[in-house]
Amino acid sequence: MNALDTGVLLCYFLVLIVAGILGAKRAKTAEDFALAGRNLGLFVYLGCLSAVILGGASTIGTAKLGYQFGISGMWFVFMIGLGIAVLGLFFTNQIYGANVTTISELLGRRYNQETRLISALVAAIYTLMVSVTQVIGMGTIIHAVLGWSMTVSMLVGGGIVLFYTILGGMWSVTMTDIIQFIVMTVGIFFVMLPMSLSHVGGWESLLERLPASHFDLTSMGWANIFQYFLLYTLGMVVSQDIWQRVFTARTTKIARSGAVYAGLYSVAYALALSVIGMCGVIVFPNINDPQNVFASMSLEILPHGLLGLILASVCSALMSTASGTLLASSTLLSYDILKQYWLKNISDQKFVLLSRMMTLAIGAVAITFAVWIQDVLVALDVAYAILSGAIFVPVVLGFFWKRATEKAGFYSIVISSLVVLIGLAVEGLSSTNPIMYGIGASIISIVVFSYLFPSSNLKSGNEALEDRQNAL
Repeated sequence: MNALDTGVLLCYFLVLIVAGILGAKRAKTAEDFALAGRNLGLFVYLGCLSAVILGGASTIGTAKLGYQFGISGMWFVFMIGLGIAVLGLFFTNQIYGANVTTISELLGRRYNQETRLISALVAAIYTLMVSVTQVIGMGTIIHAVLGWSMTVSMLVGGGIVLFYTILGGMWSVTMTDIIQFIVMTVGIFFVMLPMSLSHVGGWESLLERLPASHFDLTSMGWANIFQYFLLYTLGMVVSQDIWQRVFTARTTKIARSGAVYAGLYSVAYALALSVIGMCGVIVFPNINDPQNVFASMSLEILPHGLLGLILASVCSALMSTASGTLLASSTLLSYDILKQYWLKNISDQKFVLLSRMMTLAIGAVAITFAVWIQDVLVALDVAYAILSGAIFVPVVLGFFWKRATEKAGFYSIVISSLVVLIGLAVEGLSSTNPIMYGIGASIISIVVFSYLFPSSNLKSGNEALEDRQNAL
């Protein structure tokens, strides 16, 4: 690795640290730390939301899928973008107007405190697993660039993210994410994509040299496309790290518009990475591991300096997702569990300190797991399966079905979580059927228990939320 590329990457890390320190000066209250004071404008909000949803798996994974399946490789990130757009179009008014901090707090208001507790645990485990995968990805990039051991590389990458996240919470994450969003956009759309196409002779060359199947949107198969829908579209709608970003918007209009624009940006990102992967088929027709196609293309076509920028863009995608999920997991545990059950009268200043300590603890666990396991993609799929199979239905029916009652919400999450886990154990961790089993079990249980244990005052989800909010 050239010294210029190494210098670019190290300078980028230094910029992130400085931005995190500056963001810490604005994190004076608990709301500042968790939600950046609910005060972000459209561009900053759009950049932060896009940065958190497009992680290292989106970048490296989509290039791999583009190599294997051609333009059909876009469906992975397309379904992520679809989930964000659906959230913006159909749920923003409800969740933003509820004036909550976490998805579990909203479920607690709509159903009961037991539902809040179990949903917080499920969501916290999911966000922790996402953080672990991002730390592993950062370690891989730093190891390749600087030649350090994987363990040291993960400690450095994870440590930088943990450092600025602890300092300023969402304000530090916001300031670093907007930098990361710009670096990602420039690196992928203005450097990597045009140079990849130029290296292989342009789009016409792709049409001539690649098989027709690489230009078929469904070449990966409807089963895989549907799997991505179940995992990521439904998962994005009920993911705490996404909701937490939605709550940072200054107005409902900004929250809704920014989510839709982030969805559109994700589609463009998916197309760009798929095309880069398709270019890789021509440059490396017999690559041993398609997972390495993005890195191999970068090393092959980019001059020194720009190579460092592209590697920084990949790190940007990893770091932005890692910081968001670390903060989401710590917020769930500190706000929905510790404060609710043990520290009910804690002052705002002490709660900020508690949030920082919890972020440190979650970050330490994530880095430890990353160093210890070094491959948790299966665990991530399991976490997404539980999130989609167990949390999606109670949230949606809580908003739109007035008969959903307190006990029904709690039992729905418990039963569907067990169904998903048993289904994964029986059919295998790669099967999508357990998600459908979980959704089916969730619908049946929430309907049955709502009629077995009816509420004396049946209202819509929004009315129930408003009444409980006014009572607080």
